[in-house]
Amino acid sequence: MKTGLAAKLLRASRWAAVIAACIAYPVLAHLAAADAHPDLLDAAVAIVPLIALAVVLAWRSPQRPLMLLLCLAGCVVLYATSAWLVQHYNWVFLLQHAGIQALLGVAFARTLRAGQVPMVSRFAAMIHGPLTPALARYTRQVTWAWSLYFAFMTGLSLLLFWLAPIGVWSAFANLLNLPLLGLMFSAEYVARLFLLAPSDRAGPLEAIRAYRRASSGGLPPSS
Repeated sequence: MKTGLAAKLLRASRWAAVIAACIAYPVLAHLAAADAHPDLLDAAVAIVPLIALAVVLAWRSPQRPLMLLLCLAGCVVLYATSAWLVQHYNWVFLLQHAGIQALLGVAFARTLRAGQVPMVSRFAAMIHGPLTPALARYTRQVTWAWSLYFAFMTGLSLLLFWLAPIGVWSAFANLLNLPLLGLMFSAEYVARLFLLAPSDRAGPLEAIRAYRRASSGGLPPSS
């Protein structure tokens, strides 16, 4: 009994930490990007997530010592070029936002090619098994919608970074990124309720479980 309660509390604390980070980092990134007098701390806000990702990937690599050594060397280079980095760290923020949006757009769009299974269809198959014709058609359309969404986000990010004040771009890229993503999910869920039979619908929790299975290597093949 106590063990089960402890496990639930641990899961709840992990989710709370994730939610807190998802709220805190965009705000911190916006303040750093829009700072009129940038300093090394602002640059660190942009760089630290990339360093953390590199360390995690290095730790999981079969060549762990070599990869960790390369990470350390990269940190030394960043420190040596810190003055230049302070002047250009907003390009790192742009790379993070526009780059991730572009990569996601390509990941979805490439599954729409002939002979491929659309990305959303693959997730749906993990929940429902073999798809009905209506669900297969719908999930293909949703894959198109996500591809266009990420393409739009990429283009608008680049356009605002080029033409608008940095504070305007940062508000879009950092503060509105997650709300817009949530709005897209909500709009798709509402469309699902209207366009699909109850047996073909899946709730948000089922979609999250499908994503976790896919992340752990359980995603069906693309062709």
